[in-house]
Amino acid sequence: MLAERSLRSDPGEANIRLWAQKAIDRYEVELVNHFEIEERILFPAAPMPYVDGLLAEHRQLESLIDRLRRTPRLELILEFTALLRRHIRAEEEQYFEKLQEQLDRDCLDTLGAKIEEKVIRVCL
Repeated sequence: MLAERSLRSDPGEANIRLWAQKAIDRYEVELVNHFEIEERILFPAAPMPYVDGLLAEHRQLESLIDRLRRTPRLELILEFTALLRRHIRAEEEQYFEKLQEQLDRDCLDTLGAKIEEKVIRVCL
């Protein structure tokens, strides 16, 4: 939302480059590790019908970042932020809710320990 507001008020090249770099940085610092944890630990533990869609969105987000690295464009930033927002909402409202319903406490604790081993904590 912040990116969209900023870009609506200032769609100039410098601001586009700034927000493209912010998207790239966020992807590299937060999302690469997040996607790896989901794909290697969570999704295999409880495959559900919409996991394929979540994986496809991971690939779409990666592709958008690759395109932003080559050519920072307003449309790509807006597409990235909208997709990321929808993706997070889908994970939270569908997958993570169902995961907690389907797996028992011991399994969830085991997954939590595996995630804790792999998570990269970022202090900003």
